[in-house]
Amino acid sequence: MSGIKNDFLEAQKILNEFVSDEKNFDNIKSAGNIILESLRSGKKVISCGNGGSMSDAMHFAEELTGRFRDNRPAIAAMAISDPTHISCTANDYGYDFIFSRYIEAVGQQGDILFAISTSGNSKNVLEACKVAREKGIKIVALTGKSGGKLAKECDIEIRAPKSDYADRAQEIHIKIIHSLIHYIEENL
Repeated sequence: MSGIKNDFLEAQKILNEFVSDEKNFDNIKSAGNIILESLRSGKKVISCGNGGSMSDAMHFAEELTGRFRDNRPAIAAMAISDPTHISCTANDYGYDFIFSRYIEAVGQQGDILFAISTSGNSKNVLEACKVAREKGIKIVALTGKSGGKLAKECDIEIRAPKSDYADRAQEIHIKIIHSLIHYIEENL
């Protein structure tokens, strides 16, 4: 049982580290504000990530288009998670371009790219950022470790504290996502 309890104690330590840095809450608020600005202008949020981060990207989008806590109008959001798009693009162009091709197709100036990478170095996420920049799309990034290359490619970075494994960053990311959605709902 000690291994199981240690998982929770380690997660608590990482969460406490995140909570102790006020800059993290400023970054969440700043991210919420640029997302709100985009939504108020009739634009949308497009989210992406790999593996567990794709699940988080999907969760973020569905909470906005569906419902988080209270009844309210649907909010324009989509996750790049269509398996037919991903397999087609990966086959024809390579896995590094699965997100950037989607941004190229549906992204518009004024949209927001919500990019998630626990390492900050996912090539396909970085390629999406490159196309987003070309189209005038602002980038909010959730990262971990040192922030990787993504830290330099985004407008606002919210970084989980450094940990040995991605699961601890993902646990912080889902808390950030819920807080961000809550902020958006309260202020839209």
